[in-house]
Amino acid sequence: MDASPDLPRQGRVPVFNMPGVVTVSIGLLLAIHAVREILLPDAWDIRLVLDLALVPSRWTTWFDPAQADAVLRAASEAGDAQFAAAREGFARYVLSEPGAYPWSFATYGLLHGSWMHVIFNSVWLAAFGSPVARRCGAWRFGLIALAGTVAGGALHVAIDPLSSSPLIGGSAGVSALMAAAARFVFQPPAAGYGTQAWQLPPHRPAETVLELLRNRTAVTFLVIWLATNLLFGLISLPLGAENAAVAWDAHLGGFVVGFLMFPFVDPQARPPR
Repeated sequence: MDASPDLPRQGRVPVFNMPGVVTVSIGLLLAIHAVREILLPDAWDIRLVLDLALVPSRWTTWFDPAQADAVLRAASEAGDAQFAAAREGFARYVLSEPGAYPWSFATYGLLHGSWMHVIFNSVWLAAFGSPVARRCGAWRFGLIALAGTVAGGALHVAIDPLSSSPLIGGSAGVSALMAAAARFVFQPPAAGYGTQAWQLPPHRPAETVLELLRNRTAVTFLVIWLATNLLFGLISLPLGAENAAVAWDAHLGGFVVGFLMFPFVDPQARPPR
């Protein structure tokens, strides 16, 4: 007698074994960068970056116009003296366009500095966004990514308020999804699970902070992630973007929000009705 379960016939294996919302998100990021690289003239691309990127000094002077002189001094003194005049000129150009550009706290995550930058973020989005999307669904996935992007931008502005360098990249949103995934993907298998190949993993509540601290795999991941961001932030080396330093503070802001927010949006955290 055949004791195997009566499983439905398998259909075609999908080309991309990712939730649809993750595939669409990656496709959107790649498409936006392709349009910028291939189709847009340089002048239009610069205009797009100025309109959608997050520029801390724009917010600082919007709240306190008296900070304009401090912004110009910071631009002329930061980095290589050879390019001080160019940086100061760019800062003057940014300050000449008043306005807070509130949408830039979200839209900066759609732009990237290079193909390596967008591909790097896409790989991590596929790896850590997929389990979050499978567990939470599309709109909760998007909510976590958006909240992480906004929080990362806010922390970046708070830490470097006089900077006129545009902040771009989806790393803060990806970091929020990484933190959300860390709350459940490193859980050990449930007792008695895994004896049969066809068994599906049971849904379990996200680990609490104390449970995570007792989970060696999760702690190792968190320590490596934090150490890597701190290291590259301190030495200002690019990570996946040839001409831009790592915005470690934006990564950190997104990660913290994703970590703290996940239990409130996790459908498995709700008691059964």
